[in-house]
Amino acid sequence: MDKSSENPDGDSVSLRSNENTPTNSTEKQPKRGMLKTFRSSFQRAAERSPLLARRSDPKVTPRAEAGSSSPWSGPAPPPSPSLSAGSPATSPLGLLPRTEEDQVDGAGKGKGLARSKTDPNMSKLGESLMKKGASLRRSLRFPSKKDSNRARRQEPVQAVSQNSVEKVEETKEEEEEEEEEEQEEIEELYALPELPDTPLSVMQINNLIEMEVLEEAHLNLLAMRREFKQEREQFLQDSPVELAKKEKDLNLLYGVLRKKINTIVRDSNSLPARNKGLLVPVARIIQEEEQRAGEPGGLQDSWIEAWREAVGEGVQVKVTSVHLEQKEHNPSWLAVHLGLLGKAIVEDLENVKRELRWSYPRSFKVFSTYVKSYHRVVGQHVKKLERQALERKDLYALLDWILNRYKSERIMGTLSLQTDMADESTDLQLDSGFLEQLRQKYTCRIKEDMKATLGRIIELENETVWMADKLPEKDDDSYSSPFPMDIWTNVKGNVQHAKSLGAELEQNVISSCLEELKHFPKRFESEFRRHCFAAQPHAHWTEYQITYINSFTALQQHMETYQDSRPGEVEAFRKEVKWLVVTLMQGLEEQFKEDVKPYLRRMMTRKWLTKDGDFVQLQKRTGLLSEHCRLMRDPHGEEFASRLHHHIAREYIGQLMKNNYTCKNVKHERAAAKIRHQWTQLSDLFLDMRTAHDWLHPVGDHLSDIIGQKNKADIKNHLQPLVEHYPDFSKKHLAAVLYFRGLLRGRERQLILQRLTELKKRGVGSERSGEGLFRDMQVTDNTDCLSNLPFSCLNFLLPDS
Repeated sequence: MDKSSENPDGDSVSLRSNENTPTNSTEKQPKRGMLKTFRSSFQRAAERSPLLARRSDPKVTPRAEAGSSSPWSGPAPPPSPSLSAGSPATSPLGLLPRTEEDQVDGAGKGKGLARSKTDPNMSKLGESLMKKGASLRRSLRFPSKKDSNRARRQEPVQAVSQNSVEKVEETKEEEEEEEEEEQEEIEELYALPELPDTPLSVMQINNLIEMEVLEEAHLNLLAMRREFKQEREQFLQDSPVELAKKEKDLNLLYGVLRKKINTIVRDSNSLPARNKGLLVPVARIIQEEEQRAGEPGGLQDSWIEAWREAVGEGVQVKVTSVHLEQKEHNPSWLAVHLGLLGKAIVEDLENVKRELRWSYPRSFKVFSTYVKSYHRVVGQHVKKLERQALERKDLYALLDWILNRYKSERIMGTLSLQTDMADESTDLQLDSGFLEQLRQKYTCRIKEDMKATLGRIIELENETVWMADKLPEKDDDSYSSPFPMDIWTNVKGNVQHAKSLGAELEQNVISSCLEELKHFPKRFESEFRRHCFAAQPHAHWTEYQITYINSFTALQQHMETYQDSRPGEVEAFRKEVKWLVVTLMQGLEEQFKEDVKPYLRRMMTRKWLTKDGDFVQLQKRTGLLSEHCRLMRDPHGEEFASRLHHHIAREYIGQLMKNNYTCKNVKHERAAAKIRHQWTQLSDLFLDMRTAHDWLHPVGDHLSDIIGQKNKADIKNHLQPLVEHYPDFSKKHLAAVLYFRGLLRGRERQLILQRLTELKKRGVGSERSGEGLFRDMQVTDNTDCLSNLPFSCLNFLLPDS
């Protein structure tokens, strides 16, 4: 282990003391400086310790009965009573009581203490050892300036102890000073107390460890380790069995000490009042063992690393103890748990900053160690939570907590920790690829939820509108449905939530939503036709079609928001919406054409000239369509009106081309007036429908002028305006109009046709070749054989004028 990395201040002073200096020597002078101060305080504490008094009492200390003196008072200590010097091999820890023969033999040889586990004095020994341990813990700290000040202030308190008020105030002052003293960091340098010449037995050391008198247990372990080193050097070539036993005892005792220290460190933040006083000796033991790393008799692995592992175990206990409800009992189980977890982390780190850090030297980097442990332990914890998180809200809560909340001012960035967190990372320690996997899982969940949402929208539309035979609602003078806003709100919410989790995830969510929306128009159209057009059209079929044309147009406009970020997906959705709109508009158009077809077919007939019933029905159907078109939002309302305007114009004028009727005598004047009047009414209707085909309006007047002329010769003078507006008006169309006019044959007819030919040759109207009304208009052949004779032949037949 690299110790330099654990001590940022660069302290390199050895923490070991002189192991060869006996405690009972009165001739040798103690070392000056820090060691002198420490030893003097340690001796004063030992003199006051009830453990020393008990050891000098023959009723309490069996060692005195055996003629041996305490390692703290006698000048001639006996050899170590550890198992390595005669304990049974079957009890490596010395936990089994010795036989009477062993005790007698041990006393005769002067080998130290031999105590049964049922010795009634053992409890007294434990009590005295714990008191002495408290004295040693106090002695491990160097006296500070505040200690001296407090000592000076205690003298006047004793002088005026009869004054209860002053005594209470002084007591409060002492408590406050003690609190301030506790907030001081433990000194990095320390002096190890001198080791006992004769260590306690294995059982006694083990009992000290169990009773958490760790300072004395460790000193005896070091003394035992010194003995082992000396014996090992004596028997370097052939190691006896006793040496192997002692090494085993050392390993086992060190293992017990390590386990006890780990337990104390692990529980130090859960039980601060109990374990706080034990952390100072724990830190000193770890420091000492790190200095002795590699020497015989100790553990081979690093003590500071074991301490870090114990801190991590304590953090693990804290994290595991946070309440986690079952998802069946609370839909917000994960959000609640993460909130409690964040609160527990902050409280724990605040306690580390306020209490625990002052029980360690600075080189331990206590706060930093706890922070890193939380990064690691919580990183593993959220991995377990990810396996349970299946719903979108839970996945979002987990991602948001990892990416935002954990490092925010709510947890790692909280105000109370800011000073200490300045040099610390605030990111969780996660496995490679975990976040990417979690993001993909969230994106897939979004797509699945979007698909389910769209399915529920279709079901709701069927239940509340189609099956209920309900008329659509109107919004801003147009039919509309609420589902486009529902879908838009859902998508926008998903995108905004994803945006808070990162730009990449935001783009993935947009793509996922648009990908699922792309299939929605076809799904909707299929269900719409299945429910509303199974046997016969629904009563509100037209209103529904107009409503969904408006609704999907609005939905597409909402999705245009993401054109810049996801142009490919937006274009794919746009194509699907356009397909649906065209399909619905074609349905409306076909329905209207079927409705008006019988009435258009009877135009330009004898009945039409005498009765207005068919035109009234045509006008009524067109007027109803006009009302519907006003409820259709642009641009589709204008486009739909223009397409139907063109259809009505072509079909109405087209009846002139079928040669169904001819107006003989003066009937052509009545027919021309009727055409002009009806065409004006139709044009007004389509103007109200916001038609874009205003170029169709003049055709009725032009044809009425031709049909209504009294003088046949004047007809050719009205051809040019017609040809200019409608360049696709051909000779066969003119022949059909002349037939309806009653001009079936004769020289005037031929002159009129010849005039049209001349206009065509001159290119009149060619600049308007993009517009067409007559191009696809069918003309019925005239069955009159004389109507198609050449003009030269007719000169012989016609009488001279």
